[in-house]
Amino acid sequence: MKIQGQIVDIQQKNIYPGEIEIENNRIISIQPLSSAPNQFILPGFIDAHIHIESSMLVPSEFARIATCHGTVGTVSDPHEIANVLGEDGVKYMLDNAAQVPFHFNFGAPSCVPATTFESAGAVIDAKGIERLMADDRIKYLAEMMNYPGVIYDDAEVLQKLAFAKAANKPIDGHAPGLRGDNLSKYIAAGILTDHESFSYDEGLEKLEKGMKILIREGSAAKNYDALAPLIKDHADKMMFCSDDKHPDDLVLGHINQVVARAIKEGYDLFDVLKMACINPIAHYNLEIGQLQIGDAADFIVLEDLIDFKTIQTYINGELVAENGEPKIESVLIHQPNNFVIDEIEISDFKVEAKTKNINVIEALDGELITKKLTLPAKVEDGHYVSDIENDILKIAVINRYKKAKPAIGFIKNIGLKSGAIASTVAHDSHNIIVVGTNDKAMTEAANHVIKCKGGIVAIGEGIEEILPLPIAGIMSGLDAYRIGKDYEKVDAAAKRLGSELKAPFMTLSFMALLVIPSIKLSDFGLFDGDAFKFLELEA
Repeated sequence: MKIQGQIVDIQQKNIYPGEIEIENNRIISIQPLSSAPNQFILPGFIDAHIHIESSMLVPSEFARIATCHGTVGTVSDPHEIANVLGEDGVKYMLDNAAQVPFHFNFGAPSCVPATTFESAGAVIDAKGIERLMADDRIKYLAEMMNYPGVIYDDAEVLQKLAFAKAANKPIDGHAPGLRGDNLSKYIAAGILTDHESFSYDEGLEKLEKGMKILIREGSAAKNYDALAPLIKDHADKMMFCSDDKHPDDLVLGHINQVVARAIKEGYDLFDVLKMACINPIAHYNLEIGQLQIGDAADFIVLEDLIDFKTIQTYINGELVAENGEPKIESVLIHQPNNFVIDEIEISDFKVEAKTKNINVIEALDGELITKKLTLPAKVEDGHYVSDIENDILKIAVINRYKKAKPAIGFIKNIGLKSGAIASTVAHDSHNIIVVGTNDKAMTEAANHVIKCKGGIVAIGEGIEEILPLPIAGIMSGLDAYRIGKDYEKVDAAAKRLGSELKAPFMTLSFMALLVIPSIKLSDFGLFDGDAFKFLELEA
């Protein structure tokens, strides 16, 4: 097979008319020509850090959409399903991914559960990491979120790092806001990437101390604006990632979007393409072609180098997407889960009022971090209730793995004016998280996801939209485009209920993520992510 076009040689920083010849899935020659069609041929894009589960799609369905945008591979942390199903969940992802032509590169989740301050469905201890590291399909130790454990020499954490080093596999980081001597110790432990920097100065310090920095543009967390200025001088040590990408967003675009944005803002074409196509291969030692003779025939054909619209995507010489249509067939799947609780009662959400002021989570649109506020509580009949007028709504986390009383808090900036929204996509343990304007609506929303054994729901007067997620309570096995459309309906319903957040459910999913400061809610109660201890609701 031969393909002609404008060859984009990222490594030599050159674009020239040429012809690629492919035989037995590999590139056997690249010949310059005097002229060639006005289409651009270059290595495929790689998402350098993503949780596939957050697309609500199994890997095989994720691949069908991602390839349409020129993505040929991912560095994937199966942390979400591991928190539900443990090592069996990791193996589920590996097995499903193997059924389609796409370069999934999975890591061993390092923090299952993410903390001891929440209930998860499984545990992967150091021995589990040792077993996973012995699997050739596992390419790295996934994000070490327990940075206090690294800094304070937790024996179990250090053993996990040691098993990764013994297997000669990279270790990913996760250290939002970590600076100074503590950062230096974290890096000295062998952790050399970070996708959580949310300021220029933080990113620069980490780069100067030897880390690779990932610019993250996901559905909720967006750090491009803060970190993009680093590209000019540090592109050799940077990559792009999405981290979490909801299905409706994935239908619209992937890494190609952030590449196009960077080029339009004036960053050097070859610097940006090196970050998107080459640097992940070098750092993680990935078996993905770089458009060189002898490489696997992994490449994309683009309409231009402005909008980066993909005409064709090839993986191992196979055409897997063309003109926005996937060539990858859907595969049969089974649906493992871990969901044992019964429906809850409205009384479960009642909390007796004890003080005038309460500690409140302030959600920030487009950010994983939150702020801690102390605000006046609204009290009715001796109980704390949602204050719709001031946008201070009741939020609850419900243990899905055993019968327990919900943990209750209050949150600002969700913006609902009526009804409630609920989800079992709730990082990291994926318990049920629900926020609403009244206890009745919260009860209905929570019970809808319990009946489905996982899903997302928006419910209110005249509104009832549900997206079931029966695989581990966080994914669907249905067609990727159908899930994208169904998600759009639930998202739109949440906005009709009053939320003005760009991605209400993605933001909600991070409100139980204890490893990101400053204040979150687990099934045990309010948690201070700065002090790493529980916090009373009453201020």
